[in-house]
Amino acid sequence: MAPAAERLVWAVETLGVRPGDRVLEIGCGHGVAVSLVCERLDGGSVLGIDRSAKMIEMARRRNAVHVAAGRAMFQVAALHEADLGDARFDLAFAIHVPVLLRGDPRRELAIVRAHLVPGGRFALPFQPLDPATTEPTIDRLAGMLDAGGFTVEERHVAELASGRAGCVVAASGRSCRS
Repeated sequence: MAPAAERLVWAVETLGVRPGDRVLEIGCGHGVAVSLVCERLDGGSVLGIDRSAKMIEMARRRNAVHVAAGRAMFQVAALHEADLGDARFDLAFAIHVPVLLRGDPRRELAIVRAHLVPGGRFALPFQPLDPATTEPTIDRLAGMLDAGGFTVEERHVAELASGRAGCVVAASGRSCRS
């Protein structure tokens, strides 16, 4: 298997995954970030959702060991169609999910907020094609999260070999992470 792209490694490092975290990845694609998250888990788990059955199949294959160990689960669904039941997550993240980057994400933000524990975190890492748009994108995402009922806690910018990357991390409800 090819090594993970630098931007994905940076994104997962930025999440601050704890060993016992229950994590939701929205738009997991091939499951590369899920693999990186699983490496940080000990007792925690990650649910990857993607609306593409082909991507989910590839993610399951890539993470077969983690699936067998109960650390990783996958579901074919867009976020608004996912069967999350009464699941609660300590951390949710989405890397390059179009509705969150340039759509009207009110419905999606409400779903994420409803499934995060109090103080749970929602992270939006991204790497724009035009590095000059990094800070404006951070500002726009922070405003969107604030309007969606989140409290923006962190803003990150990184100079990667592949270009600039950014990430906004927000909390739902009162923060309880230390």
